[in-house]
Amino acid sequence: MTTSVTHQDLPYFDIADPSFSMSSEQVRDARERSWLAKTNYGYAVLRYAEVSELLKSPKLSQGSAKWPDHHGVHSGIFYEWWSKNLLVLEGDEHHRIRRLLNPAFSPSAAARLTPEFIAVAEELVDEFVDRGECEFVADFAEPFATRALCIMLGLPHEHWPFIARHANTIGYALSITVKEDIERIDAAVKELYDFVEELIQERIANPGKDVISRLVQFSESGDKLSPEELRNAIVLMLFGGMDTTRNQLGLAIQTFIRNPEEWEKLAADPSLATAALEEALRVNPTTRWVTREVVEDFEYQGHQFTAGTTVHLFTYTSGNDPEAYPDAGIDITATDRKPHFTFGGGIHHCLGHYIARADMSAALPVLASRLKNLDCPGGDEWLPDSGNTGPVKLPITFEKRK
Repeated sequence: MTTSVTHQDLPYFDIADPSFSMSSEQVRDARERSWLAKTNYGYAVLRYAEVSELLKSPKLSQGSAKWPDHHGVHSGIFYEWWSKNLLVLEGDEHHRIRRLLNPAFSPSAAARLTPEFIAVAEELVDEFVDRGECEFVADFAEPFATRALCIMLGLPHEHWPFIARHANTIGYALSITVKEDIERIDAAVKELYDFVEELIQERIANPGKDVISRLVQFSESGDKLSPEELRNAIVLMLFGGMDTTRNQLGLAIQTFIRNPEEWEKLAADPSLATAALEEALRVNPTTRWVTREVVEDFEYQGHQFTAGTTVHLFTYTSGNDPEAYPDAGIDITATDRKPHFTFGGGIHHCLGHYIARADMSAALPVLASRLKNLDCPGGDEWLPDSGNTGPVKLPITFEKRK
């Protein structure tokens, strides 16, 4: 494999082009030629070793703050929320808010919720298992992801359609069509603001043991979240907690349709659930890249990076890099896998990854124990294969396990 090319000869991607695909031959060929590519938004890092190293670099900060500006969105309700939420904050402000939020997303908190996640998965499968077919996003991934979020936040399940609808709309903000959709995105953020404010007032009056009650308590303590920080954090949970899990479940099913022998391994041994999820996250992540911004000029492997430059660390190509994963495809019984970067890395590692792993690890073995011979007969629709991706519609057929 070629280790470097000159700056002038770097591959180039227009990642704003709706036809751009992370899984294309163009991208695979580029990774063969070089660890680095140029894009219309800066650079893309393609290989595992460099992604791993640069994710930890203090010369790079979280880079998603400029996403709206890149697409001509410079004001509005979404813009103000995006510029102040944990995803894009840096320095002491980021560390303080993250430290206050961390206990709500601990491994022990995730483990306590697992029986409830399993119960929801079983209930949803019961509704379609006898049909031999379903529309996986509408019938399982979306209601499961949103109801799991309701469990985590201590919300009645009746709220899930409202949360899902508004999270779906805000999800368009991560698309290259954000400017075209900004009016409805702004409206969705405003409605979630109002919903969250009602929740906060309810928990102030009647605190419980749920995440929102705990965060309200933090907002009333000495080292506290401000009212704006509390609201912004909960809106981010409602959006990110549903959108990412829904998309990733659809991508996991796509992965196992392509690898039916691995699906059968999981059906035979539910203890492989964690490994099955990690393999799906590695080879087919919803987060196709992690965005960073250069905070000070530096040189790396012969290339000069200047302050203010956007750098996309490609999680998809790093997770499928043959230098890091020599055996093609997935193997849920493998024991020597390098860690993937679907949930980011460094100080901006995804806050909710324990919860996300817990609910998806609960869902997959339920599905495998009930459904076999998965197939997609067509009619599936997908978000662009860049940024954050996943199925919009995913009709599947299957046989019911006896």
